[in-house]
Order: sequence, then structure tokens, then C-alpha cells
Amino acid sequence: MSERFSATGTLLGMFTDTITTPDLTWQREALCAQTGADFFFPEPGSSVRDAKRICGLCPIRSACLEYALTHDERFGVWGGLSEKERLHLRRTPS
Repeated sequence: MSERFSATGTLLGMFTDTITTPDLTWQREALCAQTGADFFFPEPGSSVRDAKRICGLCPIRSACLEYALTHDERFGVWGGLSEKERLHLRRTPS
């Protein structure tokens, strides 16, 4: 009987070789990393005002927003924008 599957480890090797890990060093400098996730990932219907205020002061805000748009982040406040604001930004033609 011939083997129908790849040799052990082959698929895993192919999978990890094709995944590129994004550079997330900017996250260490972001104000949200020093504040905590509760502000940036609030319960549905909760205010995001505090998160937006913190984002407005953050020097890494543009990198954060770019990451969220590139990786299609659907939840939370990223780069000072809520989920709905990012969705609107993606739908607006450049």
C-alpha cells in the first residue's frame, strides 16, 4: 500500500515557511500597552471616549491604525478609530 500523505513534518514546515510575522515592536511604545486593554476593547455599547483620548496622545497612532487596517481588525479601538469608523474608512475610495 502506498503512502497517501506527506512525510511527517512536511506540511508543518511548508505552513510556517509561508507565514510572515508582522513587526510589532511599535506596540511596546504605544500608550495602550501601558494603559490596559479594557479601554480599547470595551463591552458592546460602552463608551470609547477614553480610548480615543489616549490614542490622540499616542506617538504610535498611525502605525497602530495601519496595522488594524492591514490585518482587518474588527474589534476595539485602533489608531484612535472605532470599529465603525475603520469600516467606513475602508469603504471610502481613495
